[in-house]
Amino acid sequence: MMRRLALVVVASLGLAACSSWLGENAAPPLPGKRISVLSREKTLEPEVKELEIKLPPPEPNEDWPQAGGYANHAMHHMEVGDRLERQWRTGIGEGAGKRARLLAQPIVAEGLVFTMDAEANVRAVNASTGRTAWERDLTPKDEDSTFASGGISYDEGMVFATTGFAQVIAMDAKTGAVVWRQSLSGPMRGAPTVRAGRVFVVTVDNQTHCLAAEDGSVQWTHQGTSEGASLLGGSSPAIDGNVVVVPYSSGELFALRIDNGSVLWQDQLTTVRRTDNVATLSDIRGRPIIDRGRVYAIGHADMLAAIDLRNGRRLWEREIGSIQSPWVAGDYLFLVTNNNEAMALEAKTGKILWVTQLRVWEDDEDREGRIVWAGPVLASDRLIVGSSDGYLVSLSPYTGEVLGKMSISDGVTIQPAIANSTMYFLTNDADLVAYR
Repeated sequence: MMRRLALVVVASLGLAACSSWLGENAAPPLPGKRISVLSREKTLEPEVKELEIKLPPPEPNEDWPQAGGYANHAMHHMEVGDRLERQWRTGIGEGAGKRARLLAQPIVAEGLVFTMDAEANVRAVNASTGRTAWERDLTPKDEDSTFASGGISYDEGMVFATTGFAQVIAMDAKTGAVVWRQSLSGPMRGAPTVRAGRVFVVTVDNQTHCLAAEDGSVQWTHQGTSEGASLLGGSSPAIDGNVVVVPYSSGELFALRIDNGSVLWQDQLTTVRRTDNVATLSDIRGRPIIDRGRVYAIGHADMLAAIDLRNGRRLWEREIGSIQSPWVAGDYLFLVTNNNEAMALEAKTGKILWVTQLRVWEDDEDREGRIVWAGPVLASDRLIVGSSDGYLVSLSPYTGEVLGKMSISDGVTIQPAIANSTMYFLTNDADLVAYR
């Protein structure tokens, strides 16, 4: 039976900005017995005692060309300055509202930061100054811009954009001139992934299309199981070697050959347990990661798994759900769960090393205003997350301890991009903010 059509959206509130990372003491817990307000909520605890986490040293990077960094989405440990301060802030167009949502992570290449606003306007700004270099409205004539936003990627001098108008558009990165447009089977919410002269996109009807980067011609198509209900937003495929790993809103995960789309293996990131209407949504919103022959993927319906890239065999699994993309660094995996728990796990075993509870409600006393946390990203020994109520928080990747906190101009529900020791945040009010 078809499920009812449902959209799960995120609300954001703007708060005033401050200039530094500041720690603050946690408020004492309220008296009384703790009762779960979500029927599927459960407390996760560390499983390994006295393990010293050892991370690879931070490394600089010049670009952040695709959503998640590079095509495999494994960025490990990025380098930024010891003290992050705001360098500039600029508006990039239409922000999130009742009729539109910001979905596209900023990307960085050729000294420019590329963004897409909630109405499918793509803009390029100078990465050092924030000044606009060019902008391009991708809305076709006679089209409504509602839910128009998709995602963007860069490769070989071209910017590729997916839109809610069921089109993929290629633009010249220096000028914004449209090189080609290709119409597909349905709208797209996630960013394209580009590799080896091919552009891979996933439509909301769970089809993967492989396009030629040169002219947009369709090379092959793969069909997953169609879903009548899904979360608002989308994910992006991960690519390593000759394999593309594709996530669908059905909870299906497919490994396909990039040259012809043939199936190497498939998996399903769902659990048998179902407790409420939202829990039945099996969507994979977080981008899968491919790292050293392993695929790490997490679904909304409480399933996190490590999978052998060659044969699809599950190496381990945990009943942990999230709509955010995990972060792999060395032998460790970091993520934020649906219950707003930041945590570190052993990448080889899935054992939990530490858990830090982030704020859940804007109003803790009345339990109102559910907070969504974006991230994490790992930069210079700081695990950084942003919140829908307008805060950036840094945690120790070694212990989970809160190191600092600062407010930003508005809520943040999109993972930042990092390039040239600079972090670029896109707020829900469509402000692009650079910290260096």
